[in-house]
Amino acid sequence: MQAELTEQRLSAAITNDVRAALIEDVGAGDLTAQLVPIYAMAKATVISREVAVLCGQPWFNHVFAQAAPSAVLEWHVAEGALMSENQTIVTITGNARELLTAERAALNLLQLLSGTATTVRRFADAIAHTATKMVDSRKTIPGLRVAQKYAVTVGGGVNHRFALYDGILIKENHIATAGGIDAVLAQAQAIKDAAAPTNPYAAAAFVMIEVETITQLKTALAAGATMILLDNMNHAQISEAVQINQQHHAGAAILEASGNVTLENVASYAQLGVDRISSGSLTKHVRAIDFSMRMSKI
Repeated sequence: MQAELTEQRLSAAITNDVRAALIEDVGAGDLTAQLVPIYAMAKATVISREVAVLCGQPWFNHVFAQAAPSAVLEWHVAEGALMSENQTIVTITGNARELLTAERAALNLLQLLSGTATTVRRFADAIAHTATKMVDSRKTIPGLRVAQKYAVTVGGGVNHRFALYDGILIKENHIATAGGIDAVLAQAQAIKDAAAPTNPYAAAAFVMIEVETITQLKTALAAGATMILLDNMNHAQISEAVQINQQHHAGAAILEASGNVTLENVASYAQLGVDRISSGSLTKHVRAIDFSMRMSKI
């Protein structure tokens, strides 16, 4: 079960993200670009300063389409490909003022999304020898959730729910305030059914419950849980949970491990046999990739 990154969702995000970025950076107009003659033409070259996964071409292209409509872009590295240090990524020709105005918003989006995709690729590569999938979370940069979740898929990861409206993730606070595991699971399907007429995502929404102990796991399985998050369990507990789940008479639930997952230990979790491993660090601990744009008059 996976949240869906539809073309409609992606297109709307690109439009909204770029609009916000240009309002933020350009506003009423680029004062400094007026130093350049109005009809001057230029060629720009964007270079990667480090080894990383390239991600964000759709956002980069849309910035130039909006802020530099005369620009012609030629990409030399494919989306999702590994860039080398000091490699030319894209060349751009067009009106010099327009290129200067578009530069920062375009690079900001490219460096963030490439950073996200690069982080995810490292995690995905670390568990590639297993059947376990790397999953993101809602711990994203405000306003750029779809963009970062797109970057997760480019890096080789899997999207969890996009928002509160398209999945039910029952956490410890829900269990504590809604009457316990049995009661909260019983309510989940009813909530989905009630929301379906007004929420187009509700019918496809998954139900996942978080457990912190083996006792809670057994209770959840007995109550019919089909997706279970093993929160902050150690290796011995996770191994036991996998065995219990496989022996469950109603069939195995999807198991996801989460909590204290790092690049150094992610493979050890995957080898225990869980279906998924989630980590907020994929999207919240992102270091931007270093790009440089250099221009020359033509």
